[in-house]
Amino acid sequence: MKSDIQIAQEAVMLPIGEVAKKLDIGEEHLEYYGKYKAKLSDELWEQVKDRPDGKLVLVTAINPTPAGEGKTTTSVGLGQALGVLGKKAVVALREPSLGPCFGVKGGAAGGGYAQAVPMEDLNLHFTGDFHAITSANNLLAAMLDNHIQQGNLLRIDTRQVVWKRCVDMNDRVLRNIVVGLGRKTDGVVREDHFIITVASEIMAILCLAENMEDLKKRLSSIIVAYNMDGDPVTAGQLQATGAMAALLKDAIKPNLIQTLEHTPVLVHGGPFANIAHGCNSIRATKTALKLADITVTEAGFGADLGAEKFFDIKCRKAGLHPDAVVLVATVRALKYNGGVAKDRLSEENPEALEKGIANLEKHIENLQKYGVPIVVTLNSFITDTEKEIEYIRNFCRERNCEFALSEVWEKGGEGGVELANAVLRTLETKESHFKPIYEDDLPLKEKIRTVAKEIYGADDVVYAPAAETELKKIEDMGFGNLPVCMAKTQYSLSDDPALLGRPKNFTVTVREVYISSGAGFVVALTGSVMTMPGLPKVPAANGIDVDEKGRITGLY
Repeated sequence: MKSDIQIAQEAVMLPIGEVAKKLDIGEEHLEYYGKYKAKLSDELWEQVKDRPDGKLVLVTAINPTPAGEGKTTTSVGLGQALGVLGKKAVVALREPSLGPCFGVKGGAAGGGYAQAVPMEDLNLHFTGDFHAITSANNLLAAMLDNHIQQGNLLRIDTRQVVWKRCVDMNDRVLRNIVVGLGRKTDGVVREDHFIITVASEIMAILCLAENMEDLKKRLSSIIVAYNMDGDPVTAGQLQATGAMAALLKDAIKPNLIQTLEHTPVLVHGGPFANIAHGCNSIRATKTALKLADITVTEAGFGADLGAEKFFDIKCRKAGLHPDAVVLVATVRALKYNGGVAKDRLSEENPEALEKGIANLEKHIENLQKYGVPIVVTLNSFITDTEKEIEYIRNFCRERNCEFALSEVWEKGGEGGVELANAVLRTLETKESHFKPIYEDDLPLKEKIRTVAKEIYGADDVVYAPAAETELKKIEDMGFGNLPVCMAKTQYSLSDDPALLGRPKNFTVTVREVYISSGAGFVVALTGSVMTMPGLPKVPAANGIDVDEKGRITGLY
């Protein structure tokens, strides 16, 4: 079997203008980045904003395992399959981060014959959006330190600087640093920190902003530090808003590419779901809903992270009303959750499957709490047996879920027709009664407890003293009505990555809380999750190369 990058490199792509025609996008609304990529103009939204919305389908998954689940592959394949059935569909995805691309997870363009292309461009620099976000983030950091150096008129307490620098790379040595060393002219000495770009508040702001006016308002509201009286200091007070917005003026525009079968794909924004809110931009999703009959979008990692934040943050902020959810699982991942070692997953093991399917069961229960109809899809592997598939099919139907086998990795759109038909049946016969899981006026602690108990299955939540103090401060500042963005390991429903399946009798520990006032949510860090990942012992970067003709190898 050919590798993902071989398949992508052999693809015959349409000029992006031809892909745009499938969505009735005129040439005047395309800003070209070569032959196969384009940004959509601001004027396009003004032209389509009064059209009725199409149907919105979210693709999510069980907790990720080393066995792989294939959420993006399923999203792309479903979009292609809807095209096979003659439906006007568009896929709306996040942009991949360089961190996992060179780390351990790899790229995020899908896989096999269900990929978004050009795959190498998408996984690397793409249209420069992440570079613009990184630059805007670090410009604000530079202006903050310069203000302190140049007399500190805002009386910033250098012990209470909360704005962090960022880089779109896994680089653990930058987590905690000291800046300002050297001569007096080199700045004020203080402790500083780096986060990965996809965890930056500016990434979240870009994804949640409706337009340039909204973007600037949000940027201005960013809290960067506190003064000697304990009052917040904002980016607006540093007069950094206009310059940051100038760096982001192109990045705010959604990007258009295509699948291997020429289905249109809008790719825009890319916050991680374990340490950020995990969804592509509101602009891209809303535009897609106006351009197509069905929009297929995804949220990062498992449904306990990405789907929860899609519902409780993105849909709440944007007024979106999802019509159906596709929940992706694999036989291999369920057996892994049942305690089978990674090198034994190809063997039939009914006992492990019966034990591990509890993870799928919990995700089904969670999604049903939001009132959205569910389709469970099994991403097919050649080692799956009929007995295993039938067991999972019956399990899902007993829980009032449609079930479909997906073979999109191997067969592209044709391999997703069963899934596409299941989605269409659900859209036609089941009504969505979507509602977020908590109300805006609930206290922050109760919002955190609701997510921990209802979604994770925790008995309760415990708080480190620093988190208790910060929660009180945030509510005293008037931000208690904001939603919460839970930063948690993706590997478990709990905050302990070693607890697989459906953990019981556990508590969630919140060690740190901070306000993202521009994004409009409160972040709660649980367990040992980090906002700056590190590279593994053998990073994927070791195997990536480019030949004398410019052909990249080793990217997946």
